[in-house]
Amino acid sequence: MADCCGSEKKKTVLFYGCSGGANVAEISDLAARQLMFDGCGTMFCLAGLGAEIPGMVQIAKDADLNLVIDGCPMDCAKKVFDRIGLKNYVHVRVTDLGIEKKKGVRAIESEIAGVVAKARQIAQA
Repeated sequence: MADCCGSEKKKTVLFYGCSGGANVAEISDLAARQLMFDGCGTMFCLAGLGAEIPGMVQIAKDADLNLVIDGCPMDCAKKVFDRIGLKNYVHVRVTDLGIEKKKGVRAIESEIAGVVAKARQIAQA
């Protein structure tokens, strides 16, 4: 499952995308989905963690890696992890990659690809 993220051993890798309304949220969501479709892991439910659904929190705790992709510096997804005490995550922020946050603008394929590449790099570290 985690082959494309640099691991020969199968490990549980979960992806979480921001769910805001701007282009950077769409980019984070589509990047998480692309990583899943590429076989790097599974996209998981950030809302379930925010709602503190016990079984979902346990799945995240048991994961080898949770990769959190936030759209902007508000870091809403990261704050969900911090609030419920999950430490086994790495964090990517779309705006840190030079992508400007804009409302009413669709994600651009090249920006999604850049976030996917960065997420893979971070997951391999």
